[in-house]
Amino acid sequence: MADIVAITLLRHGLTVANERRAYLGWTDSPLSTEGEKEILDLRGSYPQYEKIHSSDLPRCVETARLLFPDAVPLKNPSFREMNFGNWEGKTYQELKTDGEYLNWLERPMEALVPGGESYPAFSERVNKGWNELIACKENRFALLTHGGVIRDLLVRYAPQEKSFFDWRISHGRGYELIWEDRNSLRRGERCTLLQEAPIMGKLNG
Repeated sequence: MADIVAITLLRHGLTVANERRAYLGWTDSPLSTEGEKEILDLRGSYPQYEKIHSSDLPRCVETARLLFPDAVPLKNPSFREMNFGNWEGKTYQELKTDGEYLNWLERPMEALVPGGESYPAFSERVNKGWNELIACKENRFALLTHGGVIRDLLVRYAPQEKSFFDWRISHGRGYELIWEDRNSLRRGERCTLLQEAPIMGKLNG
C-alpha cells in the first residue's frame, strides 16, 4: 500500500483572456476578478500534498499560491500550454477568415500553428516533463498546469480511453490519477483509479 502514487492535475484559475475566449498559450493573462474568487473559494478543498509542481507561467504559479499558500511550487516550462504563436490573444471571431487557422481547425492534431507548435511537438514536450515529474520520490503530489496539458495526460494515462477533446477540465479543478504501485507508473501504464479533484465522487476504476 505504501507504494501507491497519486498525482493530482489541476487547471489554473480563470483569466481575463479566458473570459474573452481568446487563445492563450505561452503569453500570459492575469486571473480575472471572478477567477481569483473561484480559486479562493476552493482553498481548503484539497488535501496536503508532499510537493506542488507547476507550469512556469504566472497564471499557474498564482493559482498555486492562492490554493496552497504555504507551498513553494516547483516550476517546469515543459508543462506550459500549447504555443498558439500568431494566434495568441485572438478569438475565433478574429481568426475565422484566416486560411491557416481554418486548416488547423480541420486538422488540430497534425497541423502546425504558425509561429507556434503542432500538437505532436506539444505532446512530446509534455511527455518530457512527465518523465521528470514521475522520477520524484513523493507518493502524493499535485501539478498546477493548463487544460491542454491535462487533456494530453488523460488521453495517455486515464483508465478509460477518450479523445483529447472529450475531456472537460474546469478552472481550478482537475483529476487525481492513482497507480497501485510506482513501477506501473514508470512503465507508462494507465492509472487504476481516476477521481475528480476536488473529490466529488469516484469516476471509474
